[in-house]
Amino acid sequence: MAHHTARYAEGMAPPTPTRDRLLDSFEDLLIEHGERAATLDGVAASAGVSKGGLLYHFGSKAALIEGLLARLGVLVAADILDIRSAPAGAVDFLIRTSASTGTPLDRTFVAVTRLAQGSHPQASEMLAGFRRQWVEVIEEAVGDRDVAQLVALISDGLYYESTVSDGIVSSGYDVSEAGLDRLLNVIARVIPPRA
Repeated sequence: MAHHTARYAEGMAPPTPTRDRLLDSFEDLLIEHGERAATLDGVAASAGVSKGGLLYHFGSKAALIEGLLARLGVLVAADILDIRSAPAGAVDFLIRTSASTGTPLDRTFVAVTRLAQGSHPQASEMLAGFRRQWVEVIEEAVGDRDVAQLVALISDGLYYESTVSDGIVSSGYDVSEAGLDRLLNVIARVIPPRA
């Protein structure tokens, strides 16, 4: 065991637990090929485990979906904490982190969105609940519900732009550091002074 620990300390990551590999494979299939390709057989093959190995961890596709929704819940909760504790403030953090960069939160969010686009109302409800949480944390910071919704919509637009264009279509939007600075200055003008 000490030999493995020493190898990991030198920069090698420990192997991903099977349950996480299965969820990663489920996400990949949902993102790349849609829900039709995200079958139990497909997930098992993509993760490099037998179907029996998959069923040991997730007894059904419904259990796999629940596992993915639970993963997103954990990632969103961590994001909410990061927004609340950001040194430059909640609005700055949200806007600067709105572009999709392939983080675990980005990937899981897109995968769950694929489920919501299908026949999974629980995924839709969960996404709506997370959206409310993001608006609420911004409202706590700015003290105004309407401004919080405006900031959330700007964040959504930045996220949409980065996920849909994916570098293929140039929209002309300036999302560089300087562009985000200018956008945040505009947003600051609509945030009411705190009493």
